[in-house]
Amino acid sequence: MGLPLLSLIVFTPVAGAAVLMFLRSDDAVRWTALAATILDLALCIAMLASFDTTTHAMQFTERRPWVPALGITYALGIDGISALFVFLTTLLGSICVLASWVAIDRKVKAFMVSLLSMQALMLGVFCALDLFLFYVFWEAMLIPMYLIIGVWGGEGRVYAAFKFFLYTLAGSLLFLIGVIVLYFNGGETFDILALTAQDLPFPVQSWLFFAFLIAFAVKVPMVPVHTWLPDAHVQAPTAGSIILAGVLLKMGAYGFLRFSLPMLPEASVYYSTLMLSLSVLAIVYGGLLALAQDDLKKLVAYSSISHMGFVTLGIFALNLRGLEGAILQMFNHGVTTGALFLFVGLIYERTHTRSIADYGGLMKAAPVYTAFLALFTLSSMALPGTNSFVGELLVLSGGFAANLAIGAPAVFGALLGAAYLLGMYRKVALGPASVGVRFKIRDVNAREMVAILPLAVFVLWVGLYPKPFLNIIDVSVKHLLAQVHDKGSGQ
Repeated sequence: MGLPLLSLIVFTPVAGAAVLMFLRSDDAVRWTALAATILDLALCIAMLASFDTTTHAMQFTERRPWVPALGITYALGIDGISALFVFLTTLLGSICVLASWVAIDRKVKAFMVSLLSMQALMLGVFCALDLFLFYVFWEAMLIPMYLIIGVWGGEGRVYAAFKFFLYTLAGSLLFLIGVIVLYFNGGETFDILALTAQDLPFPVQSWLFFAFLIAFAVKVPMVPVHTWLPDAHVQAPTAGSIILAGVLLKMGAYGFLRFSLPMLPEASVYYSTLMLSLSVLAIVYGGLLALAQDDLKKLVAYSSISHMGFVTLGIFALNLRGLEGAILQMFNHGVTTGALFLFVGLIYERTHTRSIADYGGLMKAAPVYTAFLALFTLSSMALPGTNSFVGELLVLSGGFAANLAIGAPAVFGALLGAAYLLGMYRKVALGPASVGVRFKIRDVNAREMVAILPLAVFVLWVGLYPKPFLNIIDVSVKHLLAQVHDKGSGQ
């Protein structure tokens, strides 16, 4: 096309945010923000339409000198591993704007600027091919997310925002130290592809593995550094929760895929049993916590810990089925859990309560809402025919192939998911009438339906015909596995 397509995708939200600064009407701000996110999504679809699924090489690459003295470049590119997440980020961007249309009624301009800035930075993380540039995007994400929680969140928003900021900043500082160590041990370059080709000594790999582990584990989040997530989700506005669940949690897992496995293959193989054990702990512990919740938003938040445990389980199974399942499940989790948080936000706008007991009889009062909630609930519990079934099946088969003793408890975690999700739906939709008695509510409107339908489409599309999505990631995953097994065979 002759265009810097990735730069356009990354910086279109920034251009939209700049335009917002000159607008005075809240309605104009909302429509302009929506137009910017839709344009970004259109650019991403054009990128995917031209994506070559037969190569593992980086595509749509851009390289320009930035700080030549230190070997820092402005370098962007995507492969099959990152392509799905770029698309997911742009898809959820427009849904976040629609979800905030009524919910955000003060400082609307500042909120939309923060939202668009957040989208640009997340896209930068998935596209960066320079480690320094990656770190800039990675660290800068803290600022708009802190503002979204701290300014537009619930009553405990200040505490939740500080907790989120401190946890992620601590992990980011360790990541920065690791970046510096990697720079000096990898030929004094920040080029991610060049660093991937290096053969670092095992002691260096081992130290870097744990430095990166803490940074990425906070983002995932893995047990025991998960405690910031429920607070952040409960206090964040709906759009903030969708971003957190849909994209931000994927950053940690993406870090394992982009850095830990290809750059530290011996350490990744050596510590894989530890990572599998931590993953199963997250699956079971997150499921038990979700089972105990009576707050709808907390239930979905704790379910994310369990579901992301399946992702890290698939990654460190270090086989084709596990890795492909993990990447597909990252995409699926963004769609399904993002949708569940959207539904929590929609019902909260109507009732101003998150207590599951307050929602009884919802099926009669809002049948369309309840029907779509059933679809996303079944997806979250990985019912055959939905997107999560395909990803979870691949992850479990990969986990059993890697370690039978560790894979078995993961099945128990899946059963816990069915228990808390079906229990929640029974109380909300089929329980004794509360909605319509205590609360007079309406069903979903046209704007809300526009936000819901794309997510419903991907639940069924991936569930019934996952081949196009697996084709995107297949060659890149095989190349990654070859790197890990060739270099990590010493361990």
